[in-house]
Amino acid sequence: MAPTSQQVAEATQQVMKSSFRAQGEAKMDRLVQDASNQACSEAAGAALDEKLAKAIEAANLKTVKFPADGKLIGDWAEGEKIAQNGRGLTWSDPANSVNGGSCYNCHQISKAELSFGSIGPSLYNYGKLRGVSNPASPESKPIVDYTWGKLWNSKAYNACSDMPRFGHAGILTEQQIRDVMALLLDPKSPVNQ
Repeated sequence: MAPTSQQVAEATQQVMKSSFRAQGEAKMDRLVQDASNQACSEAAGAALDEKLAKAIEAANLKTVKFPADGKLIGDWAEGEKIAQNGRGLTWSDPANSVNGGSCYNCHQISKAELSFGSIGPSLYNYGKLRGVSNPASPESKPIVDYTWGKLWNSKAYNACSDMPRFGHAGILTEQQIRDVMALLLDPKSPVNQ
């Protein structure tokens, strides 16, 4: 008789708990899924029920935190460094190390980058394709706000997004997200050239 899905889930949890150990920055709490991740794991790649997906997105949208000072755009050159940096949150990283975004692991971002992943969509010309010539303009506000929200908590816009929830999970700081925003939206950034 084939194992039930419950038996497979329990066996998987046992393997995870027995093969993972807390070390350095990597703690055991990483094995605990929130409701969003659990629902997507249980779907095992199948589409979620539309009502459930919308509920997950709505719950995650409520967690998006905009900066108190209203400044969403930082320095694109710093954003490029963050996009290139794949360090952070591993067992071998010192507790005080600065995390990177590792954006190129999943996205094409600038034309000059020769090596990039294809899990996520190309972000080359991200701002330009969306008509952002001045990120501070009222016309650009909807795409600027969406981009902030997507970086803060990607599950607010796609319930089972594979993209890290950079702000929500504390992977990147508010300033780092501002800098990545500039990389994506500043017309002077190499992304938009």
